[in-house]
Formats: sequence, structure tokens, C-alpha cells
Amino acid sequence: MTDNSTSDTVERFGYQQELKRSLRFGDLLVYGLIFMVPIAPFGIFGSVFQGSGGMVALAYAVGMVAMMLTANSYAQMSRAFPMAGSVYTYAGRGISAPVGFLAGWVIILDYVLIPGLLYLISGLAMNSLVPSVPVWAWLAGFVVLNTVVNYLGIEMTAKVNRVMLVGELIVLAIFLVVGLAALAAGKGDGFSFTPLYNGATFSWGLVFGAVSIAVLSFLGFDGISMLAEENRDSARSIGRAMVAALLLAGTLFIVQTWVASLLVPDPAGLIADGDPEGSAFYDAARVAGGGWLAGLAALSTAIAWGFANSLVAQAATSRLLYAMARDRQLPGFLARIHPTRRVPVNATLLVAAVSLVLGVYFATRDDGITLLSTLVNFGAMTAFLVLHVSVVVHHVVRQKSRRWFVHLVFPVLGFVVLAYVVVNAQVAAQRLGFVWLALGVVVLMVLVLTGRRPTLVTPVEEVSR
Repeated sequence: MTDNSTSDTVERFGYQQELKRSLRFGDLLVYGLIFMVPIAPFGIFGSVFQGSGGMVALAYAVGMVAMMLTANSYAQMSRAFPMAGSVYTYAGRGISAPVGFLAGWVIILDYVLIPGLLYLISGLAMNSLVPSVPVWAWLAGFVVLNTVVNYLGIEMTAKVNRVMLVGELIVLAIFLVVGLAALAAGKGDGFSFTPLYNGATFSWGLVFGAVSIAVLSFLGFDGISMLAEENRDSARSIGRAMVAALLLAGTLFIVQTWVASLLVPDPAGLIADGDPEGSAFYDAARVAGGGWLAGLAALSTAIAWGFANSLVAQAATSRLLYAMARDRQLPGFLARIHPTRRVPVNATLLVAAVSLVLGVYFATRDDGITLLSTLVNFGAMTAFLVLHVSVVVHHVVRQKSRRWFVHLVFPVLGFVVLAYVVVNAQVAAQRLGFVWLALGVVVLMVLVLTGRRPTLVTPVEEVSR
């Protein structure tokens, strides 16, 4: 598909092509991998190990299946509505504008909070390596760096993504080679299938409880849909990039956590006492290769989360705010596009400011990382539930589709699995998440009562009728 035909697809829905179309399938794939972070389990390995009773690889395998079902729903809706906005756009056009507003409101909880979470984790990690530099200084440095790169345009972001992805994969390869060599030499517990299945401790409730934590590593594949209006290829590329990114990242997650699980120095103690310092993966790396490998793993985690992942998270969040502002469901200044860079400049700067404030604030709380991560998961999972419903409503109910598997069976299965994950989320996250949703309902009611009921731009073909 040519650039013009892709642009016409956007204009068919009543919008102008404002963002710059410069991304190919490979760029989208790299973006998704960077957003998920190939070494993401490094940072939350201990929590997943404890929650799964040591069956970390199984938790990630189940999480990958759940996300693949969600990726199918994204693929179907991105082909039907090839525009920026993700779940906000798909629910709004697939069900109704008010539902789209609430879906966008809920997923904002995910997108606005996740850059702050990433900056916080990285700031704390760098502070542990260089204590003389305070956490807030590392936070500010990462925020400024990422904001500059995003301001320079999506092409610059894509170039940086490629470099960072190569670096992360090199670190992961080093860990796997050293880890496997250590296991072959008799270190750790040796080769076994217990990280995938342990009959002595297995239960689906246990596994799904761990999945509710492990799924944090997969969040980000959906950010690919935010770049729909910067995609030069056909609309199918969005869905294909999501599926490919999930398969690659999921495989890497399973392999690295399998190896690390067999190298944990005190598995029983980790399950009983948890990992309050977040050092379980680095302890396993130390068993495999010594202090240099543990330090390399910690440093790469800080850079990957604080720079690479935060960079794409900021880009995706700014596109969500841009899409909602363009439809006049958020303040209009967020829809401003830079005349030469062709990026949502005001939305980018706002995300940077909010991320800095949130990061610094939660750095003062003992439960900052836990609370932020569970809130991010709650927002994402709730929005994904609405996404699955929008597939069924749009394709089966409205379009009378008979593609039962992709338009009914897979979305229903995805809904059931994610609903179970949401039910098993931490109580604190559930309460704050529902408070945020209730606030969104209040805002929606105010808009309706004041004559500003959410509406979407009417497609051109409907105007011409």
C-alpha cells in the first residue's frame, strides 16, 4: 500500500493526515520489543518467582497466551479503524463514543503512570550503583533525555530504538550463555522442568496470581497501535507487528526465567520471604558468573527501563492524549502538532512533566513501585476487557461477521482470562482503579449534562450519504 492510499484511509474517517508516515513493519516490531523490554523479567523476577511457587516460566507462558488473544483483538480493530488512539478509538467507533471515552480514560491510568514507574525503577537502580547522585536527579536526567529524543521526531525515536534493542539482546545473550555454561558445570540446581511445571506446588489459582504480576512484562505491545497514523505500510502491519513482537518477547521471557530459576541460590527462602530489594535475578546472575554479571544485569535493567522503555512509553502516551484531544475529549492544546517535527509536541511535554512529578513523589513511598505497577496492570487489563467486547460488538453484532474464531471465540477467551487476572489483582490496585473509573464516569456525566456529549468525527462516506 502506498503512502497516499494509507493517508486516504485516515481521511475516510474525517481526519487530516497530520503525523508523519515514516515507519515500516520492522520499525513497528522494534518499537514493540523495546516497549516490552526483552530483559523485563530482570526487574520483577523475584516477585513472579514467589507468586508462582517457582514456576516462573509457566507464568510467562500463560501470560503470553493471554496477550496473544488480546493481540488478535487489536489486529482486528486496527484493520477496521487504522488510526491513533488504541482502545479509545476502537471502543469509541466499535461500540459508542461514550464507551470509547471511558476506555480511553481507563487506559490513561496505564499510559500516564507507566513512564513514571519506569523512571522510578531506573532512578532507584542507578542510585544503588552511584549513591552520590540522588534518585530525583536520575529521574530528571532520564526525563529530559527522552523528551529531547521524542521532540526530534518519530524517526529519531525509531533509530534510537534499534540501537537499544541490539544492546539489550547482547546482554541477554551473555547471561544465557554464561548461565547455561554454569548449569552444565554443576552450579545451581542443574537442568529440570520445575520452572515450567512442579506437581508438588501446582494450582491454577497460584499460576494466575503470578500471571497478574508477570503480565507487566508484556505491556507495551499494544503501544504499536498508537503509531497507526505514522505507519507507511498497510493497516495489517499493525496487527502483524504485535503478534511477532509478542512471540519473540514471550519466548525470550520464558527462556531467561527458566535459566534464572535454576540458578536461584535459595529458592525456598525466595518463595517464603519474597524479594523486597528486587535483587533475585541479579543474585542468580552472580551464581552463574560472579559480581560482574550481576552488575551488568543491574545496569542494563536501569538503562533499558529508564531510557529505552520510557522513551517509547512517552511516545505512545502522547499519541493517546493527541487522539483524545483531537476529538475534543481532552483540552485542545494537546492536539497541537509541531509544524516541522510533526509530533504532538504539547502532549509530549505534558507527559514528561507528569512522569517527573509522579516519579519523584512515589520515590518517597516505601510501596511506590508496588502500587504503581499494580495500578498500571489494572488500567491495562481493564482497557483490554473493553477491547475484546468492541471486537464482538463491531464485527459480529454490527457487521454480521461469520469469522467465528477471530471475531468471537478468541475475544471471549481473552476476556475470560483477563477478567480472572483482574479479579486476582491486589486489593489496593482494585480500589484505586475503580476510583479512577468512577471519576471518569463523573466527568462523562458532566460532559453530557453540559451538552458536550463525547462524539467522534463522522466518516466521509456517511457525510456524503
